[in-house]
Amino acid sequence: MASVSTIGALIALVIAISVIVMGAPPAYGMILGALIGGIAGGANAKEVVTLMFDGAGGMSPTLLRIMAAGVLAGALINSGSADVIAENIVEKLGEANSLIAIVASIFILTAIGVFADVACLTVAPIAMVIAKKTNYSKSVIMMAMCGGTHAGNVMSPNPQAIALSDYFQIPLTSVMIGGIIPAIFGFVATVYITKLVHKMGIGSEVLLVEEKGNVNFSKPSLLAAITGPLISIILLALRPIMGIEIDPLIALPLGGFITCILTKEVKNFVNFSTKGLNMMSGVILLLLGTGALSGIIANSGLKESLIHIVDILGLSGFLLAPITGLTMGAATASATAGSTVGSQVFGETILSFGVKPLQAAVMIHAGSNTLDGLPHGSFFHTSAGSVRMDIKEKLRLLPFEFCVGLVMTIVSTIVYGLIGLNF
Repeated sequence: MASVSTIGALIALVIAISVIVMGAPPAYGMILGALIGGIAGGANAKEVVTLMFDGAGGMSPTLLRIMAAGVLAGALINSGSADVIAENIVEKLGEANSLIAIVASIFILTAIGVFADVACLTVAPIAMVIAKKTNYSKSVIMMAMCGGTHAGNVMSPNPQAIALSDYFQIPLTSVMIGGIIPAIFGFVATVYITKLVHKMGIGSEVLLVEEKGNVNFSKPSLLAAITGPLISIILLALRPIMGIEIDPLIALPLGGFITCILTKEVKNFVNFSTKGLNMMSGVILLLLGTGALSGIIANSGLKESLIHIVDILGLSGFLLAPITGLTMGAATASATAGSTVGSQVFGETILSFGVKPLQAAVMIHAGSNTLDGLPHGSFFHTSAGSVRMDIKEKLRLLPFEFCVGLVMTIVSTIVYGLIGLNF
């Protein structure tokens, strides 16, 4: 197998990041970076293409499971289940706890597998009505929503968790359970930081004309809405609890099908699945580009160079995991790409320091959810658009959003790196 120099690997990363920041689709940025970096690193064109194909091909199990996750996501969103879950949480907690209700609703939606972008679009109409009644600014409800998605993401059966599970060969539920501790701290941090944003008087007013309710259709009961995703999670949990392995490729679509049955939408199951697959198509393309890039870097001297640097600086090897998540999440403005690149490229190096697979997965996951909301990613624009927020106002809010991810990264590093929790 051809080998690429450390310089070539670094060139690949720099070009990929630069092209993505310039606004090109992340998948193309990574492919371009891989091509140029591989050739600059000493491999010929044929060898570079082979390495890229091998890297992208290695993503096949992950991509199949992500396609399966689209069935559940499509059913939850298009059956009205996501709306019902969010509305019930807000209703039960009441207006007095409205900020906590917004955080909790979007936290739970992302935790059961709804994409962060879609979760924001789902909760935003409810949050805007609450904001008008309670005199909260757009920045306040945006902080509640973005912080809630970051916290929910680290314990969710989402594409990044699936990618980490596949690479480190651990159950998906282990990655999800491992994320519970940082997620709780992220939830609490979101509530406190949101209240701080309110006290500081940051943000513009939510105007009455901007209030928009959800589409009117016959909505399911809360029990019907929540049962499907709960069954998926229970089936996935059988492996670590009872040793019975049910792959996400089966458990996630089954949860979607059950959701359609209970919400009386069986006739729309294929339609909902198609919409869910369309939602995942961008992620699939992103991960194919990620695989091509990782094929170059994984066969380079970068890993050995990193080990050497860590030794020279006297750093604890486990710190490489959260640093990897932070940097890759920021570079790609995507928790999915950050987790995938981080594990595919640096996973072996992290494990060489004695870090256990679960520990590495949780620390990378938390780190990748810290700086993934930068302007060169989709979440920045989708979340801002959900409440019709001005880009400048959204930019001013970023440091507060990043604090939530940083809290989770620090907590996961202490618990899984310094203390060394493993199960």
